[in-house]
Amino acid sequence: MKFANIFLGANVEIDPTATFNNVVIGDNVKIAKQCTLFGSAEFPLEIQNDSYIGMNTTINGYHARVTIGDHVSIAQHVNIMADSGPNASAPMQRIFPIIKGEIFIGNHSWIGANVVIMPGVRLGKFCVVGANSFVNKSFSDYSVIGGSPAKIIRRLTDAEIEILTNHD
Repeated sequence: MKFANIFLGANVEIDPTATFNNVVIGDNVKIAKQCTLFGSAEFPLEIQNDSYIGMNTTINGYHARVTIGDHVSIAQHVNIMADSGPNASAPMQRIFPIIKGEIFIGNHSWIGANVVIMPGVRLGKFCVVGANSFVNKSFSDYSVIGGSPAKIIRRLTDAEIEILTNHD
């Protein structure tokens, strides 16, 4: 693997079995075993401060920008992709064109195990994505979502939001 465009903040912990390229990683980020994280020279993958990436997770930001906010928790076996399609077959692409789109995961969000996040998805702050979900559309702040395809299960209550945002 050719390493390029790697910017690491302070106190970053990356397991030696992880692979990464074209990334900007903030302070206090932890990346577990067997993760594959990459952007491109044009679209560096950005993981902001105090976030955690669980083992066997793939984050592909090659064809569009992927931004993971502050304090984001991503469980194991998550697949986040900024492009998807039959990239090895030009004839198939005439029917099923490659989809490309930016991905943004808001601060303090929690992504459960085995989640797939497709191109063009934007998740607001404090979102919860249930395990085994397929996320192919965007959701606003304080959403709890799940399913295949993911749908809104509920929004956090005003009392829950007050607990989360109270900075005593």
